[in-house]
Amino acid sequence: MDYRSEIQQLGNWLNSKIIGQEQLTNRLLIALLANGHLLVEGAPGLAKTRAIKLLADAIEGTFHRIQFTPDLLPGDITGTDIFRPEDGSFAFQPGPVFHHLVLADEINRAPAKVQSALLEAMAERQVSVGRKSYSLPELFLVMATQNPIEQEGTYPLPEAQLDRFLMQVNIDYPTASAEKAILQLARSEEHDTPDASAEVHISQQTIFAARREILELHLSDTLEDYIVQMILATRSGVANDSEIKQWLSFGASPRGTIALDRCARAHAWLQGKDYVSPDDIQAVAKEVLRHRIILSFDAEANDISADDVIDRIVQRLPVA
Repeated sequence: MDYRSEIQQLGNWLNSKIIGQEQLTNRLLIALLANGHLLVEGAPGLAKTRAIKLLADAIEGTFHRIQFTPDLLPGDITGTDIFRPEDGSFAFQPGPVFHHLVLADEINRAPAKVQSALLEAMAERQVSVGRKSYSLPELFLVMATQNPIEQEGTYPLPEAQLDRFLMQVNIDYPTASAEKAILQLARSEEHDTPDASAEVHISQQTIFAARREILELHLSDTLEDYIVQMILATRSGVANDSEIKQWLSFGASPRGTIALDRCARAHAWLQGKDYVSPDDIQAVAKEVLRHRIILSFDAEANDISADDVIDRIVQRLPVA
């Protein structure tokens, strides 16, 4: 079967329903194919929730949205043991995290204990309650969102927990032409009779088969070294540029190395290639690394962002 064409058809359908956010839909597909989780940061109303809901409509699986608030408890996410008075026993009641696709809306509005409960499930793919552990579905993707505008009443994610996310995607407002297309699409959807079924339907077996194909893509030893050197550059800089090291306090962990490899492979596969090129690695470098590096005081004082540092590393680091 041609699994790639099915996934590409899914991407085209998503882009027809989510105007002006091609970066978001592409990275959502990459996260799905690379078996990772996505952190999306953007202002309200930029189709973050719509994107994952439409993806859930188009693939075989269940979806649940969790609105993070300061009064949320860990058990509200993972589930808890419920006492059964008829026989004096406890039965586990699964929480919303036991779905295939989970939207953690405004994750930074809940305190650290709640955040850690979700991130533990993301990392370990299981939930432990009492003496028992319960496995999560094999197809399991969390998309968490953050609002960069409001900081009051929020609990920023610690850097060690941010590392659990495969990618961080920053999205911005659409262009004027895209905004007009959004207006027309909204009017059309309001006028037409809504159709509950998506135009495409992807089975879980298709997703798993696509993941296997992606792992078999050719990646040369030279590009493996390039990935490793890019990660090392986030820790100790580049030999021919002394400024980069001054801008860095901490670099990416080995999770970043693995994530960069997986995302570059998925990016190449979606482009129709059977090999990974330097362009594929560079295309996903910002999303993979921006939340994994900690800038120094010098960088912040000079208004240097994580993206600026990554751009500089890509420019200065030779491929071979």
